[in-house]
Parts: sequence; C-alpha cells; structure tokens
Amino acid sequence: MKKRVVLVLLALALVTLIAPYAFAEEGAGAASAATTMAVFGAAIGIGLAALGTGIGQGLGLSKACEGTARNPGASGKIMTILIIGLAMIESLCIYALLVSLGILISQKSFF
Repeated sequence: MKKRVVLVLLALALVTLIAPYAFAEEGAGAASAATTMAVFGAAIGIGLAALGTGIGQGLGLSKACEGTARNPGASGKIMTILIIGLAMIESLCIYALLVSLGILISQKSFF
C-alpha cells in the first residue's frame, strides 16, 4: 500500500514538472519548473497541516466530551481548557497557511 502511494505521488510530481514542456509554454524551463514545484509544495504543506490539526482537534473534542460525561460538574473547566487548546491547535494551521502563502509569493511568476 505504501509503495503504491509513493508511486502515485512521484508520478504526480513528474507530471507537474513535465507539463510546461508538453504544452510548449513560453519560458518553459527552470523558472517554470520551480514555480510548479513551489505550488505543489505549498499545496502539500497546507494539506498536511489541515489534516494534522483536524485530527488533533477531533481527539481533543472527543476527550473533552468523555471527561464531561464522566464528571458533569467539571464541564466549565473542561470547556475553558478545550477552547484554549483548540485555539492553540488552530494557530498551527494558520502558521502553515502563512508559510504556504509566503512560498507562493516568493515565486514572482505565479502572480
């Protein structure tokens, strides 16, 4: 299964690198390939960040619900800690978004 995923990702990377040459774009070369890989890297980066933060938020929420079900009297404290934790987790995804946008902005030919 892992070999298949790696093979698909390598094939996708190869297609994105060869596409400018296949369509005979003007200026197809190192700059175009660098822009293509920057876009590809930014998309992978923000996708992994969103996946990780989504899993983290889901686990945090499930444990908070479990804690509230076990001790309903502590629901206020649990909810406060949950909101702070979710804000911290979400900030990681926002940082990844800023880094991805920085990568895209650094490629002048993208915009």
